[in-house]
Amino acid sequence: MSILTGLHEAMGVLQRRLDAVHVEVAARIAHESRPELGAESLAKQQGFRTPATLIAATTGRSTGAAARLVKVGEATAPRADLLGAPLPARYPLVRAALDSGVLGAPAAAMIITVLDRCRVTAGAERVAQGERVLVEKAQGLALDDVRKLVVRAEAWLDPDGVEPKEEEWRGKRALTLFERDGMVHLNAVLDAETAAPVVTAIRGFVTAAFAARIDAPDADAPDADRRTVPMIQADALAVFCAHVLGCQTRVPVAGATVIVRMNLSDLESGVGSAAIDGLDQPVSVGAARRMAAGGGIIPCVLGADSEVLDWGREKRLFTRAQRLALAERDGGCAMCGLPPEMTKAHHIRWWKRDHGPTDLSNGVLLCETCHHRIHDNGWDIRIDRPRHGTANGAGTGGRVWFLPPPHVDPTRTP
Repeated sequence: MSILTGLHEAMGVLQRRLDAVHVEVAARIAHESRPELGAESLAKQQGFRTPATLIAATTGRSTGAAARLVKVGEATAPRADLLGAPLPARYPLVRAALDSGVLGAPAAAMIITVLDRCRVTAGAERVAQGERVLVEKAQGLALDDVRKLVVRAEAWLDPDGVEPKEEEWRGKRALTLFERDGMVHLNAVLDAETAAPVVTAIRGFVTAAFAARIDAPDADAPDADRRTVPMIQADALAVFCAHVLGCQTRVPVAGATVIVRMNLSDLESGVGSAAIDGLDQPVSVGAARRMAAGGGIIPCVLGADSEVLDWGREKRLFTRAQRLALAERDGGCAMCGLPPEMTKAHHIRWWKRDHGPTDLSNGVLLCETCHHRIHDNGWDIRIDRPRHGTANGAGTGGRVWFLPPPHVDPTRTP
């Protein structure tokens, strides 16, 4: 198994280093195909209208992917001024990451796109800082996670740009309903502020449904729950609407709460952005304040200092305040990264078997799958002491480490 994973990792490095060569070649093809060359353009000589279509045809990529290769190559290639004197690449750190094989062309394209977009408003110094942070954080991430990182980075690079965009996005929100072929079709497009309670409630309902499925006595029974996630999400909407009309029944949402996180400095200044758990798109501080003023929304930095976060053996279940503190530390499932509303707080040292306390130093957020993986496959969990907080684990500076079982890693390296 270790040979297979090692081979796979080596292939990934080779692919990323090949990307580095490919973007350089793509930039040279684009240079030899620039419009002012006319009929002498390399692309036109080969029978193609643009360098992107030439690259797409010869590599089997889409035209959009080929254009991104050109963009990355041009942004990371050495330049010259009007007198021919050499200049460094526009994004030298991205170039170095490509050459060393820690960053692929698709991730590099995302980073360059957001840096270019914010270059005028943020200024050269802030963009350079953003390049360094993005290159460091993007290493080892899946492309979907790089996309989330870039969305958050844009809000940091251009904090004044979030609020004007919110007005535009809010103006585009829409929900349409129509009947066709015996079914009712609902299509919704929502801005982040409007969508936050919707997403949180539906995901909480799905989590509760899967928890009930796991606890079912017989998963193979004829009446066992075999609904797909889209089916459960549809049922969630129906249950919520029925609840609004009748308000008679309790809706199972697994303790789902909309959590809005923001820095205290941003809150005080009114400039900056805030993050909503479960959504990639940040919101402005103004939007965060509006959400905090409503019901069912928990602002991370607005809680009172007197709230108790640590409990001993008196309580088996983690309190809501403790769950919020764990979400702040772990960010969601500490093992796989699922959002907080799809997790539960679990004891690292078991409550009954190990007499583990119900406090933050013994708590971790895990989804159901990772919870069973930990308990069934012999994984252990270690939490570093936080930089700030109490000896019992209060504070958000601690870090969760997972120690694999010996059959996965004989040295059990975290």
